[in-house]
Amino acid sequence: MKLLSNPTRYVFFTGKGGVGKTSLSTATAIQLADAGLRVLLVSTDAASNLDEMLGVPLRNAPTPVPGVPGLSVLNIDPDVAAERYRQRVLSQMEGSSTEQERETVREQLSGACTTEIASFDEFSSLLSDGAASYDHVVFDTAPTGHTLRLLSLPKAWSGFLKGNDRGASCLGPHSGLKMQEARFNAALAALSDDKKTTVVLVARADKGALNEAARTSGELRELGLRQQYLVVNGVFRATAPGDAVAEALEALNQEAFQSMPESLKVLPQITVPLRAFDTVGLKALRALLDDEAARTLTPAVDVHEGDWAADDVQKLVDELAAPGKGLIMVMGKGGVGKTTIAAALAVGLVRRGHAVHLSTTDPAAHLASTLEGLLPGLDVSRIDPKVETQRYIDKIMASRGAELDEQEKALLLEDLQSPCTEEVAVFHAFSRTVSSARSAFVVLDTAPTGHSLLLMDATGAYHRQMTREFEGKSTAHVVTPLMRLQDPNYTRIILVTLPETTPVSQAAALQDDLRRARIEPYAWVVNKSILATHTRDPVLRARLQGERRQLARIADGLATRTFAIPWTANPPVGVAGLEHLLDG
Repeated sequence: MKLLSNPTRYVFFTGKGGVGKTSLSTATAIQLADAGLRVLLVSTDAASNLDEMLGVPLRNAPTPVPGVPGLSVLNIDPDVAAERYRQRVLSQMEGSSTEQERETVREQLSGACTTEIASFDEFSSLLSDGAASYDHVVFDTAPTGHTLRLLSLPKAWSGFLKGNDRGASCLGPHSGLKMQEARFNAALAALSDDKKTTVVLVARADKGALNEAARTSGELRELGLRQQYLVVNGVFRATAPGDAVAEALEALNQEAFQSMPESLKVLPQITVPLRAFDTVGLKALRALLDDEAARTLTPAVDVHEGDWAADDVQKLVDELAAPGKGLIMVMGKGGVGKTTIAAALAVGLVRRGHAVHLSTTDPAAHLASTLEGLLPGLDVSRIDPKVETQRYIDKIMASRGAELDEQEKALLLEDLQSPCTEEVAVFHAFSRTVSSARSAFVVLDTAPTGHSLLLMDATGAYHRQMTREFEGKSTAHVVTPLMRLQDPNYTRIILVTLPETTPVSQAAALQDDLRRARIEPYAWVVNKSILATHTRDPVLRARLQGERRQLARIADGLATRTFAIPWTANPPVGVAGLEHLLDG
C-alpha cells in the first residue's frame, strides 16, 4: 500500500493530536527511501517522539537513520534554533558596539517571539535551498493549531517585511530580518505551488477528528495549500462475533465515515487499518503500510486480566475541590483527551457547588463542541490569538501612542503588525487567566505539549525579566505567572495520557521539563483504558498487552498519583456525557 502514488517534493502530514501523524509520515519516508530516493524527514513538533520511534537521537541537523539507506531525520528544536538565531544576529553587530548595547539586544532576543522566528527561519530554509540534496522532504508537524500558525507565517512575515526597512522592534534593531525576506518569499512560493507541496490530512474514524480535518482543509486552502489528501488512520473492523466492545468501536468508526464533511469526501482518500502492534522500530513502521507484514507482527494473545491499582476520577475531583479555589492546568500530548478531561473536571467542580472558569490556550480549541451546552456556574472562554492580538494592539496604542504625533503613531502601529505580537498577546492573556485563580477555580485546557512548552518558555522569560528589573529592590509585591505555577497551593498540574508507548513517553518528558522549571505535576490521568472491558477481539486483546506494559511504566515511579478513566463506547460529549464519564 503506497500512501502517495506520485508524491511532490514537499509533503506535510498534519492533523489533530494523536491521530498518527508521526507514524504515517515516518512510514511514508521509509517507503520512499526503500524505493531508492533520498529523503529528509523533518519534525516541526517541539515534543517530537521520532527519536523513540526510530531509535535515533534527534538534532537540528540531518542525521542518517541506520537500516534505511537514503533516509535522514531532522528535528527543529526551538531552543537550539533560538540560540543560533541570537548568535547570528549578534555577529552582525558592528565591532564598535558596546557590551551594554549587545546585552540589550540579547535581552530583546530572549522572548517567545525570537523562539518562533528562529524555528520559522530554519523551516523556511528547508523550503528554499536548505534541502537541495534530497528528492523529498517529509514534514511531521505539530498538532493542527500550531501547524496552521507555522504555515501561515511565510505569508505573514512576507507581508510585514514588504516595504518595511526597519525590521521588527520585538526582535531588536539588529535582527537582520530584512536579509531573510528573500527566503521567506521562497518559502511562500513553495507552499503555494501544487506541483511542489502536498498536505496529507490525517484523521481517525472519529467525528471530532474528521470535523477538525475539514476545518484545517479550508484554512489551508485559504493559505494557498490546495494539493491535499485525506488519510483515515486506525480503522477498526470487529472479528469476534458478539463482542460488545469491538462491535461498539466498529459502529463508531462507520458512523464517523457516514457523517464525514462533504469537503473531505472530494479529496483523494486512503484508509489504514488499526494495527495490533505499537509503531515503534523499523520493522513495525514498515509493516504499518503493509498488510502481509502486519500479520506477521501480530503478537500472540496472552493477557492476564485483573484490576489495575488506580483511583477513579471522582476522587481526583474531590481532592481538587478541597481548597475552594485555584488553578488547574490540564496538559499532555495531542489527542490524549485533555479537552475532555478539563471539561469533566470543571463539570465535577460545579457539581460540588463551585463556580468555575474553564478556558483553553489551544489554537484548535474544542471546548465548545465538547460541552455542547451551558451549565449554571460554569463560565467558558477561549484565548483567541486574533482577538487577543487586537486587544493588545489597542492597549499599546492607547497608552504609548497617547503622546505621539501622527507619524510616530504610524511607526508604532507598523511595529505592532509584526507576527511576533500574537505570541506576546497570547502570553498576556494567559497571565490574566492564571492570575484570576486567586479567588475562584480556573480550569485551563492547554494546547498540545510542544505549543504549551513554548508558552512556558515565555512565562520563564517574563519571570527572568521581572526579577532583573527589581534586582536590589524590594520584590515583596512582585508575583510573576511562573511563581504562581510553581506554587502547589495555587496551581495543580494534571498530566493526561493514553496507555500507549508514545503518549506515556511524552508525558514523562513533559514532566521532566516542568520539574526543571520547578513545577511539580499533581497527578496523572490515564484515559481510555480498555484493560477492564474483557474484550475477546484478537486485535484489541493484542493491544492490551502493550497497555499493560505502559501501566506498569507509570506505576513504577513515573507518577506519584494516578487516576484512570475506562474506554467507553459513547464519546463523553455534552454535560450529560461528561457527568457519565465522572460517574464511571
